Amino acid sequence: MTGNVLGEQLTLTSFGESHGRCIGMVLDGCPSGLPLSESDLQIELDKRKPGQSIITTQRKEEDKAEILSGIFNGYTTSAPICAIIWNKDSDSRPYEVIKNTPRPGHADYPSFVKYGGFADYRGSGRFSGRLTATMVMGGAVAQKLLKYSLGVETIAYTTQIGQISCSSLSYEEAKQNRYTNEVRCPSPKIAEKMKSNIIEARKNGDSLGGIVECISVGLPIGLGEPIFSSMESDLSKALFSIPSVKAIEFGSGFSGTKLKGSQNNDEYAVSKDNKIITKTNNSGGILGGLTNGMPLVIKIGFKPASSIAIKQKTIDLVSKTECEIVVPGRHDPCVVPRAVPVVESLVSFILADHAIRCELIPPVLGDRKNEH
Repeated sequence: MTGNVLGEQLTLTSFGESHGRCIGMVLDGCPSGLPLSESDLQIELDKRKPGQSIITTQRKEEDKAEILSGIFNGYTTSAPICAIIWNKDSDSRPYEVIKNTPRPGHADYPSFVKYGGFADYRGSGRFSGRLTATMVMGGAVAQKLLKYSLGVETIAYTTQIGQISCSSLSYEEAKQNRYTNEVRCPSPKIAEKMKSNIIEARKNGDSLGGIVECISVGLPIGLGEPIFSSMESDLSKALFSIPSVKAIEFGSGFSGTKLKGSQNNDEYAVSKDNKIITKTNNSGGILGGLTNGMPLVIKIGFKPASSIAIKQKTIDLVSKTECEIVVPGRHDPCVVPRAVPVVESLVSFILADHAIRCELIPPVLGDRKNEH
């Protein structure tokens, strides 16, 4: 199985399966001298771990990170950083029941064909949202690296669940309030409506999709490598690795297709602190595949979770006959809330990789030689 490595200079390798012994990551290319501990990973992991609320899967996993290599005396050494999470609450029995009846909307059937029936189907194996924890571990390092070296910060938050959406919020408001409720929406009143919508869907055996918005500030100008490693290209590749992602737009996105050039173009101006800025940000902070110094703005669309308790039509792969399926087990009725920290992690990872490629982050952070 290929496709398990992301990045060029900073690389993230994801390993493990949903119901295997453990899941983990290997992060290579991280500069030496970054203060780092397991608690840095744990802070981010705790934002996405399961079983925290009625609107998530009831699988109870501690998701405690163990760093096995790459850290010495509290600092990165430039050696590969390997971190694992042990799976402790997996229940594979429901998957034995449906192993020959692929779930509509899920990867069961194409993965069955691609891997000749040998793929691990327990908990969806490598196709499970559980593997996003490996992305969060790598992203936690990237977030700290960006903040420590360049002052770059990335936040994400829920803007829509089903038909319920919140209006635009200031960056500071979103930053302060996004993790104050279970759906990760910065607007408390809208968050309650979103939560009720998810609970109602779960009660009916159904699921909901939604939208996550992500903003990165403090970016230097010129991150990106056109043509095939443009900032949009690499961010899109990373974000589409999150299960259930089906749409991505930058800046004005699809709404920009309805505008004229005179309306969509971002005119230049000089700020009060004598920096060149744009009056609007319809480009979403990227021009020609390069960051332009304005905030990076991305919206990510998630489809409704495919594992639902409503009876659906499928095929018995053994008898090749039509049949019905009711998906058993523990599943998220909406993946959007737990996807918010995953989005933050992957966007941060790509930005950090490009910053290293542009030599804006050096291979050694600080100097301790004179201390010895």
